[in-house]
Amino acid sequence: MNMKRKDFLMVAIAGFFTSLFLLPTLKNVKLLGISNAFYLFMAGLPILWVLALVVGRFLNRWLGWIYQFVKFCVIGFLNASIDFGVLNLLSLYTGITSGFILGGVNVPGFIIAATNSYFWNKFWVFSHQRQEGPPAQAGEKVSYGDLPTFIAVVVSGALVNSGLVVFISTYFHPVFGMSAERWLNIAKVSASAAALAWNFIGFRVFVFKSKENQLT
Repeated sequence: MNMKRKDFLMVAIAGFFTSLFLLPTLKNVKLLGISNAFYLFMAGLPILWVLALVVGRFLNRWLGWIYQFVKFCVIGFLNASIDFGVLNLLSLYTGITSGFILGGVNVPGFIIAATNSYFWNKFWVFSHQRQEGPPAQAGEKVSYGDLPTFIAVVVSGALVNSGLVVFISTYFHPVFGMSAERWLNIAKVSASAAALAWNFIGFRVFVFKSKENQLT
């Protein structure tokens, strides 16, 4: 399978699972009917991601990092849906929506999402960087020497993520009459945006690095 077809298939798969992991969040915030929302996202997200990939490939002529960044964002949304999904599932069952204990409730989803992130980023988003140099010999094992650096970036990102979630949800009151559950997710969106930028720079520059790995 050529790279273009593989990329289209990967974004479609990512879109489907993003929709699946959105269900706990949709239930907790009572935003949309679960079944209707699932089918809407299941059909819409894969198409949206494919279109984003097409646009990214076009813009990559002028911005050499943008196509990779589009793929990174697709996986970022998948990771976010896992992260949000686990957080909202735990929030549903514990009733916790703020306070320092929320930092602990936030951690499991982040760890699961980070593990998912490592494999998607290593073997797809930044895979061309592993292919530089002499061709791999048949049966050669994949190196995981970048794992410690990945963990360092993710742990620091987790501190940023959890710190912002606790800070916003605890020290800022909900606006526009939002429920505590919705305000929790607003805090999580803000924290995830900061963590996304942090992780992309960390992965590109320090973890899956190469000579071409410059943000130009």
